Amino acid sequence: MTSIAAGDIILAPALTLAGLAHAFFTRAGGVSEGVYASLNGGVGSKDQPEAVAENRARMAKVIGVAAERFLVPFQTHSPDTVIVEAPWANGARPRADAIATRTPGLGLGVTGADCGIVLFADPHAGIVAAAHAGWKGALSGVLESCLDAMESLGAKRAQIIATLGPTIAQVSYEVGPDFVARFVESAANNRRFFRPSERPGHAMFDLPGYIGMRLIQAGCANFSDLGLDTYADPNRFFSYRRSVHRNEADYGRLIAGIALT
Repeated sequence: MTSIAAGDIILAPALTLAGLAHAFFTRAGGVSEGVYASLNGGVGSKDQPEAVAENRARMAKVIGVAAERFLVPFQTHSPDTVIVEAPWANGARPRADAIATRTPGLGLGVTGADCGIVLFADPHAGIVAAAHAGWKGALSGVLESCLDAMESLGAKRAQIIATLGPTIAQVSYEVGPDFVARFVESAANNRRFFRPSERPGHAMFDLPGYIGMRLIQAGCANFSDLGLDTYADPNRFFSYRRSVHRNEADYGRLIAGIALT
């Protein structure tokens, strides 16, 4: 198996600790072709299944786990978190948008292509997690659900480290008035995450800022944002919104993964 090069992954300083392995993977270092070139991790894409399987096996190797022990749930933009202790059977992926464990040697992953991908660790308690936080999941509580699950395993919120990986930035994320109204109806001070767009009635949404606010308010003081805009960097990142603007038939998915070693 060809290895993913060191320059093809992004490491978070806050998560570069003894006993942990993690990576925010870019789109480089895989075998997929066309719009999926080359490290597409999305089984829900129209890419060749064998190419996605090879790509995921390469990712698993980077974080030091066997391919069958690199677990990515069936994401549905939900607030749901699952706790895992062992690999699930083929075809039995749980529907959830966050995943947590205290079992060494299990790799936890989530996919994204503009949505927030967040890796979590309580290195003192030996607990890790990963969450997919698009606007729907973040608004409905997936981040808090993930923290709750980690806490149920023995983590302490004051010790949990959370890092947001490549995510669409505010400068790239224009939304309509109904979108803004949904957030402001949820909490009036959510208006601070919007600034006017050049188009009348539209606004630019700060998803990374909103994710950070939700985590900090939930008691996760050790939050960091890598500040990487998926939309603006086509050489490194897949982006759903960019694919729509380019009229592409489909798009690849990025993956972030973490494991206790």
